[in-house]
Amino acid sequence: MDADLVVVGGGLAGLVVATEVAQRGKRVLLLEQEPYLGGQAFWSFGGLFLVDSPEQRRLGIRDSVELAFQDWMGAAGYDREEDAWGRRFAEAYLEFAAGEKRAWLASLGVRFFPVVGWAERGGGLATGHGNSVPRFHIVWGTGPGILAPFLRKVEALKAEGTLRVLLRHRVEEVLVEGGKAVGVAGAVLEEDPKPRGAPTSRKAVGGFRFLAQAVVLATGGIGANLDLVRRHWPARMGRPPKRMLSGVPDHVDGSGLFLAERAGARLVNLDRMWHYPEGVENHTPVWTHHGIRILPGPSPLWVDATGKRLPPPLFPGFDALETLRYLRSTGFDWSWFILDLPTLKKEFALSGSEQNPDLTGKSWLGVVRNRLLGPAAPVRAFLERGKDFLVAQDLSELMRKMEALAPGVLDPGRLEREVKARDRELLNPFAKDGQVLMVHAFRRYVGDRLFRVAKPHPFLSGKGPLVAVRLWTLTRKTLGGIQTDLKGRALKPSGEPLPGLFAAGEAAGFGGGAFHGYKALEGTFLGGCLFSGLQAAKGVLEGLE
Repeated sequence: MDADLVVVGGGLAGLVVATEVAQRGKRVLLLEQEPYLGGQAFWSFGGLFLVDSPEQRRLGIRDSVELAFQDWMGAAGYDREEDAWGRRFAEAYLEFAAGEKRAWLASLGVRFFPVVGWAERGGGLATGHGNSVPRFHIVWGTGPGILAPFLRKVEALKAEGTLRVLLRHRVEEVLVEGGKAVGVAGAVLEEDPKPRGAPTSRKAVGGFRFLAQAVVLATGGIGANLDLVRRHWPARMGRPPKRMLSGVPDHVDGSGLFLAERAGARLVNLDRMWHYPEGVENHTPVWTHHGIRILPGPSPLWVDATGKRLPPPLFPGFDALETLRYLRSTGFDWSWFILDLPTLKKEFALSGSEQNPDLTGKSWLGVVRNRLLGPAAPVRAFLERGKDFLVAQDLSELMRKMEALAPGVLDPGRLEREVKARDRELLNPFAKDGQVLMVHAFRRYVGDRLFRVAKPHPFLSGKGPLVAVRLWTLTRKTLGGIQTDLKGRALKPSGEPLPGLFAAGEAAGFGGGAFHGYKALEGTFLGGCLFSGLQAAKGVLEGLE
């Protein structure tokens, strides 16, 4: 026996499982196909979903498990037989998010930016999709900040001899004997010194076969495999776009899911996905089809490719998947944000650790300079170099530039009417426009007023140049995956556990095979990796003992 446990995948979920089991004195082997540990978490903005946290209470936010449960169920929309485990996982996760999660992270040295963000603001009804209150807690240090304590644990456990890490080891088979997972086999890949995130060589220079009492698959989803995304694209969302951007590195190819299926585990809900409609092409790409998500405030005017305004409540930052579903019905792969430069300075941020050097580098001076004075240097770089960003002194010039990018599509008369109609709503404190009313309401929250929402004003007031940003579908997360129980045990099609095989993180639909249901509330992806990793570790330890 080579180890008590083999963990496949060195992202956040895999690191949690490996370190939790190894620190109990068990022999753990962690295999990762890339040259680095950290997976997608390294690139993340570091947002975590917490309920009734000290940060919320300091800002006057009243949250509770009951309110969070109401919001989660309104988003999830569970309606399938295979949702039973996902729902149970979600209920347990909400208790975790309101209970031990923050204290556990604090004990590891994780700290949070004091202003809580308000993501996925919802569809307008109390029982519908969206967060009723701000819950998006940004880790001080973003994605690398949440990884740091687990990477420190890895080094300590390696020194103690309970954890062994092998990079450039690509698992290609889960070994099953007598109906039980007993190890893994695969290829040793040649060394490749490319930067983190860049596509790496798949040339094999050897093979391996490791035996263990248990195997955990923490191999991520399918977000970079655009062929698989299109194959499993949900019919309810219309036809998949011909052009999509990828929000994850090339190695997020779904191969781990099908390892589990070949071993006898059940895959469920692969047609549930989390993609963003606010993607822009990266001016300095690292991986194939590399896109970045704009994190917009609520003020930009969102119009389709022809210049028609999106219907309420499809405003920026409200309901990502419903907006994407609507845009797929327009017949075009892109849409537009229309705003002015003062609004952009206040409201535009970009998702990802590398796009937020102030938060990632833990620089308070940088935060003050970027968030209060703006725009941050990464946003300025897109303004200057991004092919999807257009700047003009007046609306006529802006529309000519938009027309040049996509000749014959934009209706300039329609767009001019939409912008002027929106501006008239801001001539006095009263309005009937739902987006204008929402912007006024959101500024009652101090976090939005200081860092996120510009003071409402007409875009054609001459306060600054006008900006148009062309937006594309950006792939991100697989909400379905390997069906598991609450102990992280992979389930067979019969519903019985497959002995010896476990799954965690995105590969498990973040637990249960889609604990989000149809939609996510944001901040729940990293949190899902943490929680499903802890649950799988408990299940493994129970089996080993």
